[in-house]
Amino acid sequence: MAEHAGTWHGTWHEGAGHESTVRIGTSGWSYDHWEGVLYPPGLPARDRLAHYAARFDTVELNASFYRWPKEDSFAGWRRRLPEGFALSVKAPRGLTHAKKLYAPEVWVDRITRCWHELGDKRAVLLVQLPPDFARDDARLDYFLAALPGWIRVSVEFRHPSWDDAGVYALLERHGAAYCIMSGAGLPCVLRATAPFVYVRLHGPDRDVLYGGSYPDEDLHWWAARIREWRAAGKDVFAYFNNDGGGNAVRNATALRRMLEGPPPG
Repeated sequence: MAEHAGTWHGTWHEGAGHESTVRIGTSGWSYDHWEGVLYPPGLPARDRLAHYAARFDTVELNASFYRWPKEDSFAGWRRRLPEGFALSVKAPRGLTHAKKLYAPEVWVDRITRCWHELGDKRAVLLVQLPPDFARDDARLDYFLAALPGWIRVSVEFRHPSWDDAGVYALLERHGAAYCIMSGAGLPCVLRATAPFVYVRLHGPDRDVLYGGSYPDEDLHWWAARIREWRAAGKDVFAYFNNDGGGNAVRNATALRRMLEGPPPG
């Protein structure tokens, strides 16, 4: 097992009767430095998503964290993305970092209207909490209760105080996924709290987030974990966030190929 990978904590029930799906993609898609890796030189930025969607079946939208798109943008993605493609979206920093989930009603209403527009192309709403946001069960519980039950949500915790059995139980009550992380200085806790698993791979570099390329040894380890989740009937969404040098594209492609083939003997 790769040294950074952490310890297996999940409790699974076999034979759930659900044919699980696994989607592997990247965090973001419009990077100039992906020319020659994913995009042919000179490809207009407006054509990058279509080119990406011809190769992958999911992506995590990160620009929404800085500026939440309008409803017609979500409707446009629903029309433009191919059948079977699923878009995960990062929640706005106005909700997660400025307000730290306090009084979330206005944001929940905006997100819900946009999620309706995304239709059958919607995957998971990623809610990344800031490193200075310490554990507050009541606030998290209120926020999750305010979200419509049909919106799949995953919460990424950056403050260590959230690593607690009570928090996992709270997520389970709401059917929200604990976001499993891999990256420098981040705890890699393999805990499943929802019918789906959400994984963000921020890079193997021990000192710098988003840096480096995962070696095959690490990717095989993650492939084995994904096979276990899939066997347990869990849908899996995994996104590589180490975009530098096109590493995310290469790692996502390699992991998908490992999962398409037979497990190593």
